[in-house]
Amino acid sequence: MNDRVYSMLGLAQKAGELVSGDEICEMTIKSKKCFLVVIAKDASDRTKKKYVDMCNFRNIKFLEYGQKEQLGSCIGKGIRSVVTIKNVNFAKKIEELIKERYEQNGGGVIG
Repeated sequence: MNDRVYSMLGLAQKAGELVSGDEICEMTIKSKKCFLVVIAKDASDRTKKKYVDMCNFRNIKFLEYGQKEQLGSCIGKGIRSVVTIKNVNFAKKIEELIKERYEQNGGGVIG
């Protein structure tokens, strides 16, 4: 896995600045204790809508990136549809890397 975004997510996990899992991510967003939400591209439409609505309501940045299996694998967990980043510096760097990746591939960024 030679993807800088996944590497940075793994680093955030090791630093204790990344939260994964549906209920805990939801709590982190609702309490405004995160700076960025990453939603897997292959997450269900219902999951995407749920988290996009939560983020928009609380003015929290969100981006759509990667696949559920890879998102979980890079943080040493099983399949994950959503992760939240609790540290502003990790959030900025991950956002920068995702946007850079989309620009290289000619795609748009959601969020």
